[in-house]
Amino acid sequence: MAAIDTAYGYYLSTYANKSASRYDTHKKSELRNIYNTIVKINKESPLYKFQNIGDVQKFAIDIKEGARNIKNVVASLSDDDDISTAFQKKIAFSTQENIVTANYIGTSKQAENMDNFEIEVRQLAKPQINLGNFMDKSRLDLRPDTYAFDLETTSAAYEFQFNVTSSDTNYDVQKKLADLISNAGINLHGSVIEDEEGRSALKIESGNTGRNQDEEFLFHITPQGNRNSMTAINVLGIDHISQPSQNAEFLLNGQERSSFTNTFSINNAFELTLHGISEEGNPSTIGFKANIDAIADNIQTLVDSYNGVIQTADKYAETQRSTRLFRDISSAAFALQNHLEPLGLMVDSHGEISIDKALLEEAVNAEDPSESFSVLNDFKNLLNDKATNASLDPMKYVDKIVVVYKNPQKTLVTPYVTSIYSGMMMDRYC
Repeated sequence: MAAIDTAYGYYLSTYANKSASRYDTHKKSELRNIYNTIVKINKESPLYKFQNIGDVQKFAIDIKEGARNIKNVVASLSDDDDISTAFQKKIAFSTQENIVTANYIGTSKQAENMDNFEIEVRQLAKPQINLGNFMDKSRLDLRPDTYAFDLETTSAAYEFQFNVTSSDTNYDVQKKLADLISNAGINLHGSVIEDEEGRSALKIESGNTGRNQDEEFLFHITPQGNRNSMTAINVLGIDHISQPSQNAEFLLNGQERSSFTNTFSINNAFELTLHGISEEGNPSTIGFKANIDAIADNIQTLVDSYNGVIQTADKYAETQRSTRLFRDISSAAFALQNHLEPLGLMVDSHGEISIDKALLEEAVNAEDPSESFSVLNDFKNLLNDKATNASLDPMKYVDKIVVVYKNPQKTLVTPYVTSIYSGMMMDRYC
């Protein structure tokens, strides 16, 4: 029996909520090169089997995600060829981060002509919510039968059918419908909530927020033209819109603007995320952090991505042979330790890095900081090489037993082995 559900379940619960960045997109040539490299690695690798399969899956996923994080950070610091500007990538700030946070997504060249701007948030974008009737959880208010209703979105119409049995309760029916709607793949989420009296109601929430002026709703539930369907909708009450969807509304430098979502970009340079409503006449200012603060933040981000993989090796020290992962990644820091520490990047005996901001500020504010930036760039590039190798074949770090080595005179590609580390499709009995 395949254990792929375990791998996907772990990935979804641990990493799926992280948003993708523009560095997660690749050209066809880049993907082709990655594929060819994986095939070459696979062609020369021995046949092996795993022990403790659950930890193997989690370990491999953590390695892949840790390496991906390092590579994305390095890519974000490598938009410019000039070493001295690599770590001076602009960092945006907001004067009221509880109201709006900012992330600079433009290039250093764009930033040269960017001025601070103000934003006053008047309204947040909201999803549509339909809240059904609160019902006694232990009773059954629908007679056993098959029921159906229509659900219309802005792009399509659907028919939902569900069965009610004599052993069901109102709660069972609501939970059944919540799962049915959530798993339909139409960007709606169903859940069952309770009130203070312990009664339950079916809540349906849209995945999107906001809507066009000519749209009355994001989704609309109606009974079909028969008594059964009308009875079901009347009893459940899920056709009631308790919260209409709404757009985000704000003033940008005094000009009225709106957005379908609470996260949007300004001039393809700033990505803003709205969190709250501004006090009237008290806008937030968006701008760039001071140079040393931006440099420190960029280096901290790189160091955090490095430390994250070191911590992954620690996490699996007892169940996997994670010392190889530790040696590979930490070698990037230990190789340059004597050059990094004068810059304020202190490498401890376990390989983790902490930053002494005073030393860092002194190094980058020196009369000629080019040597300091050169060392930082060497560390960035070396770490990127280590992360690339780890992402291509995370299975080389897991606890496994070699079954047989391939004939060096006649090696063949075995694509199912490739799928082990590209798709985590591992069997319990491998």
